[in-house]
Amino acid sequence: MKHHSIFILLFLVFVAGCGNSHVKMSGRVVYEDDGSPLTTGTVLLCTPTMQARGHLDKNGYFDVGTLGDRDGLPPDTYEVAIVGAVDSQDRALLTDKWYSPKTSDITVQVEKGMKSLEIKVDRNPKLPR
Repeated sequence: MKHHSIFILLFLVFVAGCGNSHVKMSGRVVYEDDGSPLTTGTVLLCTPTMQARGHLDKNGYFDVGTLGDRDGLPPDTYEVAIVGAVDSQDRALLTDKWYSPKTSDITVQVEKGMKSLEIKVDRNPKLPR
C-alpha cells in the first residue's frame, strides 16, 4: 500500500508541475500604409527550437498556438514571419521580407499576462491597389 501512496503523490506532483504555462495570444495584422487588415495567410512566431502559428481571418485577426491554433505559446522571444499571404491569382501580397523570420526584422517578447499583438506589414509594391 505504501508504494501506491508514493505513486499517487508523485503523479499529483507531476500533474501540478505540468500546468499550462502557455500564454493565450491573439493579434491582428494590418497594412502599415492605411491600417486595413491582411486577410489571408499564416502568422509564424519562431524560436530556434519551436514554431507557433495562427491563421488570419477575414478581418486580419489570428489566435496563436503551438499544437493547435488556440493553445497559446510559452513565454519567450519570437521572430515573426507571415506565409501564404496571396491573392486569388496566387500573387504575393507582402514584400519578400515577411516570408522568413530571419528577414522580417520583427521580434516579439511574449510574457505572461500579454493578450494581443498588432503587426504592421508592407504591401507588395508590384501589385495594383
